[in-house]
Parts: sequence; C-alpha cells; structure tokens
Amino acid sequence: MNFEEIKKEVEQANYIVITTHKSPDGDAIGSSLGLYHFLKNKGKKVVVIVPDAFPDFLKWMSLSDEIVYFDKDREIGFNHIDNSDLIFSLDYNALGRIGELGEVIGDSKASKIVIDHHQNPQEFANHYYVDTNCCSTAQLVYEFIDQLGELDSLTKDISECLYCGIMTDTGSFRFPSTTAKTHQIIAHFLELGANGSKIHEKVYDTYSEKRLRLLGYALTEKMKVFPEYNAAYISLSQKELKEFNFQKGDTEGLVNYPLSINGIKFSALITEKEQDISMSFRSKDDVFVNEFANTHFQGGGHIYAAGGKSDLSLEDTIAKFEELLKNFKN
Repeated sequence: MNFEEIKKEVEQANYIVITTHKSPDGDAIGSSLGLYHFLKNKGKKVVVIVPDAFPDFLKWMSLSDEIVYFDKDREIGFNHIDNSDLIFSLDYNALGRIGELGEVIGDSKASKIVIDHHQNPQEFANHYYVDTNCCSTAQLVYEFIDQLGELDSLTKDISECLYCGIMTDTGSFRFPSTTAKTHQIIAHFLELGANGSKIHEKVYDTYSEKRLRLLGYALTEKMKVFPEYNAAYISLSQKELKEFNFQKGDTEGLVNYPLSINGIKFSALITEKEQDISMSFRSKDDVFVNEFANTHFQGGGHIYAAGGKSDLSLEDTIAKFEELLKNFKN
C-alpha cells in the first residue's frame, strides 16, 4: 500500500461516494458517517449510499438523514456513482456483500479505496487500507485520518459516529480485538465531546416492548443448547418474527447471548428471511467460526464473528447445522 498515492487521490477528488455493506450495522453506519463528516468538512462533495435500510437505533447520528438508500432510490444512487471520481468501500471486502450495488461499483471508472477489517479481500479496488486484527472499520477510519495527518480536524460529530462504530463492533469494548490503542482512541473522542454513556443509551436502551418480548421468547422457547459440543443456537421463523412485529435490527446482538452460558464457545442465530435463511455465528476461546461459515454456509467474516446463508428450508438448515456440530471440533 502506497499511502502517499491514497493521500493524493483524496486531496484531488471532488465528488466522493462512500458505500458500505447490506443490512448496515453500527460499524458500517458509524464509520461511513464519520468519514462523511470528515470529507465534507474538507469541502468535498460527498454522499453515503447504503444498499438497504439500517436500524432506527442508529439514526441519531448526525446527518444520517442524508444517506441514500440504493434499493429505494436506484436512479439517484446511479447518478452519484456516475459522477464520482472516488469511491470508498467501508466494512466490506467483496462486491457481493453490497448486493446489486456491487455491480454498479464494479463497473464504475472512479478510483476505489477499501477501508476494512475482514479477511481475504476481493480484488476490485485501487487501494486497500486493511487490518484484519483491528476491532472495527470505525477505528481504521480514525487511523486513516491520522495517516492523512489530519487528526486536528476531528469534531464532536465525527467522534460520536466513530465511537458508535467501535462500541458496537467490540461488544461495548469487551471482545478480544479491543486493544490499548482502541481505548486511547476512545479517550480522544471523549476529549472532543463525545458522550459515551449517551451513545450507549441511544443504541442499547431504546428497545420497543415488542423487541424485548422477542428477546425473551427467543431465549426461553427457541434456544437449543448442546453442552456436549460446547454449542448453542437460536432459530426464528418468519411467522415468529411477524408475531413480534419484527423491525430491522430487532435481532441485533441476539446471537451473543448463548455465549454467556458457562462452557458454551460457539453460538448461532438462524433466521428465516423472505428469500433465504440468514446465519450469524459467534465464538470465543479456541473456536473459530469464519472457516465454518465459509465452508458450509456461503459466508465468512472474522475469526470469532461470521455470517452466512442457506438456500434450504429453515427446518433443513437447522438439521444440517445440528449434523455439522457433531463433527465440528471445538
């Protein structure tokens, strides 16, 4: 990576598009809006385009209302990408992770910069600012700004967006990827006026009653535990989700709960979507789920956090998962 070339491209760019993955989470939106504020403050024309909607509990971030949703405003998205001379790909490493937007980005003649922390990046960009050991893309955006020599330009708004990204991708700073450097960066955000307790409250303490009841139902009725395999999973059907008036983001973090059971090292959330079955995997200690997701469920991700999908029915996917547990070494 030649950072001088990257720096030159950022300085020369006039029309910049920032993109992130489907079903954007806290890190995706936090890193995108943090970079958005930074580039906007430099006088650039900037737009954030996401493939689809993100949870309401992330919409408190400054200028989140200016984000373009590609699935709803395709023509607007096309025009922005057509006119751009620089595209940032944040928190994803393959064009398949952004759905139909991926084809448009792939065809674009604009220069592309990937900022990401996922493993095995696909070759589609001109520049890669990637660290697979980093806890979050939001932290990498901070380090990217630092490399540009412009930390002095950080504002409270930038700090709060990046704080949210780091907080959500580290499980509130408890995952092993959280380092001393992460805490130093968070301390810098606090110095700039970010209110950590308020951010935590906005993300985690704004549940609807239905969401909380869905959580209770999932844990009491739908969690299956396999002590002999140090594993557990939760499955939810479309019918069950509708019964609890499911909204985007309502199952966020649900996959982590089984890991709090003593002896459980591997947890999965199996969710029936309209098109396929969504799989989320989490693990700890000596259990690595990225290869499991890649080998069996068309997915991938981090060592301890990965995702995938299944084209089978919910019942057949559950049967396949249970069968795989018997041979999964953990």
